[in-house]
Amino acid sequence: MVATMELEILGMNFGCVLAALSNAKIPEKDCLLPLISKLLGYAIVAASTTVKLPQILKILKHGSVRGLSVASFELEVVGYTIALAYCIHKGLPFSAYGELAFLLIQAIILVGIIYYYSPPMGTKTWMKALLYCGLAPTVLAGKIDPALFEVLYASQHAIFFFARVPQIWKNFTNKGTGELSFLTCFMNFAGSIVRVFTSIQEKTPLSGILDSDYGSLQHTDESCLLLSCGILVLDAPSCPLCRKIDQREQTVPSKDYNPKFSRRKS
Repeated sequence: MVATMELEILGMNFGCVLAALSNAKIPEKDCLLPLISKLLGYAIVAASTTVKLPQILKILKHGSVRGLSVASFELEVVGYTIALAYCIHKGLPFSAYGELAFLLIQAIILVGIIYYYSPPMGTKTWMKALLYCGLAPTVLAGKIDPALFEVLYASQHAIFFFARVPQIWKNFTNKGTGELSFLTCFMNFAGSIVRVFTSIQEKTPLSGILDSDYGSLQHTDESCLLLSCGILVLDAPSCPLCRKIDQREQTVPSKDYNPKFSRRKS
């Protein structure tokens, strides 16, 4: 009888799997699933470093934010900030939330680029930016009342879902996706599917409010993000119908597009 080996790398225990394979046996479920979850978790973290890059490059290439909803990207920043702060505060393993850090950085850069290529920023936009810069460090440091922290975490479930609604509506009203990147939407969609599995395996803590009152809504944020990203993927420019619409848009500009505000160099 061979004793179980202990081989742990980055929180991943390969010992039980290697021991089972050395005995020509299939690893037990309780041994294999946590390992798969960890591997997928780190894969998501690695892939998250480039999720927003296709969207950023598409905007820079065309010098336009035609068809993009500013509100959607602003809400994403808020949602990522709250989710990251809560995961850090709860002391979760990095593989369970690491992508949030990279997504937050990219989302902030993306919002800045959208502001740059949008009509001149008004007082309201500056106030939102300054308010975020003032509050985000406090939230990320966890220096707020625990009860308020739970409320914020509970609210981010809705934030992630409704962050997609303005963009979905804009796609519908414009009959096209404009500068929306299909690759970024698809990567978000795929990542959400995997994260639902890893969240269950990592036992990601649920907000106390949802845990006591709505236990059946476990992993709501991943599920909502999955649903809303799925809608965006189906509405993305890679589908045949959207390609026809995009071809038509080359001669008929979107109704909310004003060439005066395009900063693309000739």
